[in-house]
Amino acid sequence: QVQLVESGGGLVQTGGSLRLSCVASGRTIFGRYMAWYRQAPGQEREFLAWIGWSGIASFYADSVKGRFAISRDNAKNTVYLQMDSLKPEDTAIYSCAATESGAILPPRETRDYVHWGPGTQVTVSS
Repeated sequence: QVQLVESGGGLVQTGGSLRLSCVASGRTIFGRYMAWYRQAPGQEREFLAWIGWSGIASFYADSVKGRFAISRDNAKNTVYLQMDSLKPEDTAIYSCAATESGAILPPRETRDYVHWGPGTQVTVSS
């Protein structure tokens, strides 16, 4: 079982930056696709980005492409989300997620992720 815990959220002004971290314990994240999602009040969970095993392959939602960057450090069992040029509409709870180990193809659906963290709150003030 993989336990995921996010940190790094907080209150930031429009245009500011935050770096979120997701630390895994229990099992290694190597061999797993890792992703970041967010959920704003009253809205559905929104996919943001995934990153492949080695950290070379990645994919972003259009809403964050060019502003957010996902990365990973397998040695530290940690995934990051660098968020720049933040907007008030980025306010949400941000969660990381992991696939099962050995996933060959990139995840295409939310149900492909089987391990989730509790999330960290990000609030962007205008």
